[in-house]
Amino acid sequence: MAKKFIDVMDTSFRDGFQSVYGGRVLMNDFFPAVEAAKMAGINHFEFGGGARFQSLYFYLREDAFEMMDKFREIVGPDANLQTLSRGVNTVMLDTGSKELIDLHAKMFKKHGTTTIRNFDALNDVENLKYSGERIAHHGLKHEVVVTMMDLPPGCHGAHDVEFYEKTLRDILDAGIPYDSICFKDASGTSNPQKVFETIKMARGLVPEGTHLRLHTHETAGVSVSAYMAALEAGIDGIDMAAAPVSGGTSQPDILTMLHATKGMNFDLGGLEIGKILTYEKELQHCLSDYFMPPEATMVSPVIPFSPMPGGALTANTQMMRDNNILDRFPEVIAAMQEVVEKGGYGTSVTPVSQFYFQQALNNVMQGPWNAIAPGYGKMVLGYFGKTPVAPDPEIVRIASEKLGLEPTTMNAIDIADADETKSLQHAIDKLKENDLEVTEENIFIVAACQDKGISFLQGKGELNVRKISEMKNDCGEASMGNGNYTVVVNGEKFSVQVAEGDADIQVTAVNGESAVAVPSPVGSTNDIEIKALLPGSVWKIVANPGQSVNEGDVILILESMKMEIDVIAPRGGVIQSINVATNDKVVEGQVVAVLG
Repeated sequence: MAKKFIDVMDTSFRDGFQSVYGGRVLMNDFFPAVEAAKMAGINHFEFGGGARFQSLYFYLREDAFEMMDKFREIVGPDANLQTLSRGVNTVMLDTGSKELIDLHAKMFKKHGTTTIRNFDALNDVENLKYSGERIAHHGLKHEVVVTMMDLPPGCHGAHDVEFYEKTLRDILDAGIPYDSICFKDASGTSNPQKVFETIKMARGLVPEGTHLRLHTHETAGVSVSAYMAALEAGIDGIDMAAAPVSGGTSQPDILTMLHATKGMNFDLGGLEIGKILTYEKELQHCLSDYFMPPEATMVSPVIPFSPMPGGALTANTQMMRDNNILDRFPEVIAAMQEVVEKGGYGTSVTPVSQFYFQQALNNVMQGPWNAIAPGYGKMVLGYFGKTPVAPDPEIVRIASEKLGLEPTTMNAIDIADADETKSLQHAIDKLKENDLEVTEENIFIVAACQDKGISFLQGKGELNVRKISEMKNDCGEASMGNGNYTVVVNGEKFSVQVAEGDADIQVTAVNGESAVAVPSPVGSTNDIEIKALLPGSVWKIVANPGQSVNEGDVILILESMKMEIDVIAPRGGVIQSINVATNDKVVEGQVVAVLG
């Protein structure tokens, strides 16, 4: 009897990179491993999309479309190259208009994509209808998704087999065109028995011959058991990665699954252990200089209580490490349970996982519910679709008050269509304003990456790759990264620009040009020091010294943990000083302005 063929998608070059390195891997460093994977017989790759799209523009000074083209050249015309899309978000920072959702599918088809895996973190099928239709319209294979996780203890009402059956029936009843169906567990928390029952349910519900897949992570330590349960239940495809970007926060290792299925009636992609060993050796060589966060290699028994997905965990811990607050990570993970419970049980997958993390971080750093992360607040208010269960009414009230928004039941795509800033014309206007070429690729880059897309196209993009050889100085000690810092010497603040190589180091007294511009009594009892609530960098200075402001006016904006944080005036008065400069890195509690 012939073994059942199981399609294997190699996620190393998208989810693997995202889960281990925060997506920050340069294309020319890993392309030799792509060639090795091809020689090993792998013909199905996840090669782009998701957070890996923006990471190239944000941190690598690379063009995702160019990377996709070169990847296709290496693997040839017949390989199944797959990307990840977030329904009406596609790969953008926010919900897209219909014009931008269509452009996403068109551009990804143009640049080598075969299949787009398309999910909605809320399992709101309304968010899958138009995006799925445009994927199919442009000649791509559409893999529609049901997102999964286990709820924290004591939580009920969603994320059981009954909930997934309802979601799947809604997808089928909506008439969304699809070529395959994926059950996606980004946090790796779904227990194996539930996985088994869910796949059995789906197998009996969908038409005969429908291709079913399971995607999970090793984050909670049950991924191999979940895959074995899915295989027993009748799954047709699974996702795996190659070392060193496998296990831990990523997908199970290809070799691990080949070993786990020995003697069973499954053929995993026709892959052979010897050839995979050669491929993994090449991948390890390609990535040997990349810093691997310790948490990327570990599984955690407490993840089901949060739950924090592998693809977001290391990106968040790296940001916390950069901002010197990694010691607060256990508190943030612990705080996530309440955030998930009161937020309506959206699946912990991008972007909802980031909303959960940002809100948990706010609750830890600023006190419970004293500050509402914009994404989390808009989610509970209904701006991204319908959550699986109704959010906590008190949290809805707080979010509405803090964000100045009323709850809504409008479809997310209709809200985006009514927003002129999410139109094609708006992106075109931004390109023209900055004397940049108007191409469909550039339009989408600006729409997806906003100001950072403009910076990239201007050649000003940030290069932030964590390589071991660049993290140590000649004495073998960790060195300060490039950028602007505010330092204190003998009580005086200085803005210090740290640059690469032999570039000049710029040191400017903060209390000079950008500080006190209006005389004020030293030590005046009316002066208020305004401090940074979170570590981060100064994104934009809004108010100037000498300017009168009202209570609640924005003085400057910090960028921290993928959030833009308004620093506001606690009362009316006159700005006495701005104590930081644009792009300065600031620490929690640092005085950024003085109000008189």
